[in-house]
Amino acid sequence: MHDDARRTWELDRAHVFHSWSAQATLDPMVITRAEGSHVYDGEGRRYLDCSSQLVYTNIGHQHPKVVAAIQEQAGLLCTIAPQHANAARSEAARLIADLAPDGLEHVFFTNGGAEAIEHAVRMARLHTGRIKVLSQYRSYHGGTQTAINLTGDPRRWPSDHGSAGAVKFFGPFLYRSEFDATTEAEECERALRHLRRTVELEGPGTIAAIVLETVPGTAGIMPYPDGYLAGVRELCDEHGIVFVLDEVMAGFGRTGAWLALDHYGVTPDLITFAKGVTSGYVPLGGVIISGAIYDTFAERPYPGGLTYSGHPLAAAAAVATIEVMREERIIEQAATLGAEVFGPGLAALAERHPCVGDVRGLGAFWAVELVRDRVTKEPLAPYGGSSPEMNEILAALKAGGVLPFANFNRIHLVPPCNTSAEDAREALDVLDTALKLGDVHVR
Repeated sequence: MHDDARRTWELDRAHVFHSWSAQATLDPMVITRAEGSHVYDGEGRRYLDCSSQLVYTNIGHQHPKVVAAIQEQAGLLCTIAPQHANAARSEAARLIADLAPDGLEHVFFTNGGAEAIEHAVRMARLHTGRIKVLSQYRSYHGGTQTAINLTGDPRRWPSDHGSAGAVKFFGPFLYRSEFDATTEAEECERALRHLRRTVELEGPGTIAAIVLETVPGTAGIMPYPDGYLAGVRELCDEHGIVFVLDEVMAGFGRTGAWLALDHYGVTPDLITFAKGVTSGYVPLGGVIISGAIYDTFAERPYPGGLTYSGHPLAAAAAVATIEVMREERIIEQAATLGAEVFGPGLAALAERHPCVGDVRGLGAFWAVELVRDRVTKEPLAPYGGSSPEMNEILAALKAGGVLPFANFNRIHLVPPCNTSAEDAREALDVLDTALKLGDVHVR
C-alpha cells in the first residue's frame, strides 16, 4: 500500500465509525481515485465498479460536466437556507417533476433516501389521519427510525420494537414463492390476494400507506410480475390508502427507464428518490408529490423540514446529471446493457454453473442467486449472513479486477448505467471464473 493510502487507512481505523459494521473487524479498501466505470485502490489496482458504490453512480465517476456544474455553482452560491428560492433548486424540481407521471408536480427535497421515506410516510399519515404503513419483508427503505422499521431485511431487527405502526406482508417472488405458485401469473394473483387479506384484517381505515420499492433492490432485485403494481394501486384506491413507490435505488436510469415505474404504467401518490439523481456526487433525495397530497398542505403548514433541503450544490449536481443522461442517452445505454449483455450473458452462466439458482434484473440492475442445491434452493449463504464459500467467490471477483455488490447469497451486477458493453462482458468473464469456486459446493 502506498504511504498516503496507508495514512488514510490508519486514520480511518483510529477515528471513523462505519455503518452496519462491527468496528474492530474491519479492513476497509482505500479508494484513491475513480474515473468512469472504474475505481483505484491504495496500491494502484484498477477495478470495474460493478457496485456503483451503493448503487448510485449511475453516470459513472467524475463525469466532467457534473463536476464542472458543481464547481460553477460553488463559485456563484454555495448555500442558502431552504426558505429562499434559488435557481438550482427551482430547475432541479422542474426537471424531476417532468420525469414523474402526470399529476405529480411538486418536489420536497431531502438529503437522501431514508429521509425521503420518513417524509413520505409523514405526509401520508397527515393526509389520511391514519397511522399504519404496510411494507414488504423483502425490502430496504433506509436506516432512520421509520425507514428502518419499514425495511424487511435483518438490519431492522435491533431497532424494531413493534411500535412504529409498520406492518409487513409478502410480495411476489416466484423463485422463492411464499404462495406455492408455479407461474408468474399465479404468483401475482396469490400475492395480491394475500395483500388484500392483510389489509382487511389490519383494518383498511387504520392504514395510511403501502410503501413498495418499484423494483426491490438490496433485497434481491426482483422485478414484479405484470399486473402486481396495478393491483396494489387498485387496492389503495378502494380504501383511500396512499400508494408510495420507493425509486431511491431503481430510479434515474438504473432499470433502463427514467423511473422504474415507467415499466409498469402505474401512478403512485408519492415517489421517493435519491442516489442516481446526482449520481451520488452530492447527497440529495426527495419526495415527488401528487396534487391531492399537495392540496392537503396548501393552506395547512407541513410540519417538516431540513436545514439543507434543496442545497444549491446538490441541486446543481441533479440538473447536470439529468442533462448528461439525456445528452448521452444513458437511459438507453442501460436498457441495451440489460437486453444485449447482462440478460443473455447471465442466462448463459446459469446454464454452465450449477451453483447459480436464479438470475433476474432489468437494465444495469441484476442479481445472481447462488445455491448449494438447485432442487431445494438452499442458499450458498444464510439469510442475514455470509459464508466462507461466498467470501471465496467475492475474493476471486476482486482478484479479477471486479468490485462487486453482495448481499447474503447473492451477487448484484449494478455497474454505472453508461458502462461499455466491452467492460460489462469483461465483468461476466471474471464472474464466470469465480463461479467455478461455488460449483464445487453444490450437492
